[in-house]
Amino acid sequence: MEIIKTDFLIIGSGIAGLSLALKLKTLGEVIVITKKRLFDTATSLAQGGIACVLSEENHFDLHIEDTKLAGDGLCKDEIVKLVVKSAPARIKELIDWGVSFDRDPENPSRFHLTLEGGHSRKRILHVGDYTGRAIERVLIENCLASENIILLEHHFAVELILDRGCDADACKVDGVYVLDLEGSKVKIILAPIIALCTGGAGKVYLYTSNPDTATGDGIALAYNAGVTIANMEFFQFHPTCLYHPKAKNFLISEAIRGEGGILLNPEGKPFMHKYDPVRRELAPRDIVTRAIDMELKQSGGECVYLDITHLPSDYIKKRFPYIYETCLKFGIDITTQPIPVVPAAHYLCGGIKSNLWGQTDIFNLFAIGECACTGLHGANRLASNSLLEALVFSHQAYLKIKEIFPTLKKEKINLPKLKEPEIKEIKEEKIFISHNWDLIRKIMWDFVGIVRTTKMLNFAYKRINLINQEIEENWSGIYLDLDVMELKNIALLAELIVKSALLRRESRGTHYVLDFPFKSKEYERDTLLKKFP
Repeated sequence: MEIIKTDFLIIGSGIAGLSLALKLKTLGEVIVITKKRLFDTATSLAQGGIACVLSEENHFDLHIEDTKLAGDGLCKDEIVKLVVKSAPARIKELIDWGVSFDRDPENPSRFHLTLEGGHSRKRILHVGDYTGRAIERVLIENCLASENIILLEHHFAVELILDRGCDADACKVDGVYVLDLEGSKVKIILAPIIALCTGGAGKVYLYTSNPDTATGDGIALAYNAGVTIANMEFFQFHPTCLYHPKAKNFLISEAIRGEGGILLNPEGKPFMHKYDPVRRELAPRDIVTRAIDMELKQSGGECVYLDITHLPSDYIKKRFPYIYETCLKFGIDITTQPIPVVPAAHYLCGGIKSNLWGQTDIFNLFAIGECACTGLHGANRLASNSLLEALVFSHQAYLKIKEIFPTLKKEKINLPKLKEPEIKEIKEEKIFISHNWDLIRKIMWDFVGIVRTTKMLNFAYKRINLINQEIEENWSGIYLDLDVMELKNIALLAELIVKSALLRRESRGTHYVLDFPFKSKEYERDTLLKKFP
């Protein structure tokens, strides 16, 4: 079995992992692993942009207030202030690395800022309507140009290697068992510092805006190692994904509504005034999503429509080139036709509980980006705060790692007795795996979705438990097949989401339960889950 030693191991190749790698390269060798290709990340799919206060009239307090209002009482004040006030410095770093944000055509010395739901001011920097893709490309290019950064594609993290010598709980992580999917073998990668930057878990749901890689791998790794997981019940559904039989996971950016897009019900009539008379289309995502859900249930329609045809055709094509071209491929000209849209699972506000420095319960294990629960988003994420959070916490992690790394590097690794894991092959037909994949995602969509009831949650919990038992009986261990390994993770993530949802007996943010429609002060706290070894 191949054993690789490095200074820093980062799992995940999105904005969190790559921005951290570019900082850590000054301290030592960095290995970044990703289970598919480098570009297969949620970062690459991000259209809208990054929220940042860049002008006097749009001061920090307003961004802080908007973030907390969207978070519905659960945002951590210290974290919100840190992220918002750190934004200008982190944006400057992106620009220094080579990201070219759009400039105001009327005043090229200033950035072009746009508006999105929940924001009281225009503060979203963007690159057309493909901001994430532009950022991802720049970060990959910088990492490839660095001699101190090694990028390994098609490497799947299976299990954390723990040193439990300190006390009953896991107190230190020494490395990771990694499945080399192309080499068909297991490797061990040892490092004094390990960072989980694995993104979200949208593939737990039947309909999602997330890439196929979003199966909650980092959260599963952490939970199985005894790390605390928080607020899994808060799964944000994006109001507007393209509704078309041949379109897969294609998001219609919130910026469309920021530029004046109007939502129409299946009869072609505006409806947001009924649910949020003041903010209407620019209400926070949880409100807009529930409004669409209600309109579809009342009408029996399959989708609603997002209409931007009142804007000049040339402006639409220039401002939203990616959305325009993609919709046109499906026969929809957004300059003359409203866009058919439906809600889809979009962003996990909970995750691995982390502190101000991105540290988890295990002091040398960090969690950054969507897989982490920092306290920034509370019960519902404000649009365009996600890329910003990843940048800020990769920097926070770098500061803490810079402090603790010199001591850790000198310490001797007390590895447990390592056994060569058996790699199994699927003997049955793959239909058993795909059936469970589909079943979990449909159960989650039907019973743990936008609007929930206790009965629905209990039903889902029983079904998910049965599936987990079946997985344990039939597919325990390490398989060369990525579908099997990811099935284990989405089954675990589904269980954690349902458990958390049952624990929070109130409605707050993205967690809306008909049995408990009101917020309760008793539940203004984190919902915590932990697996004890």
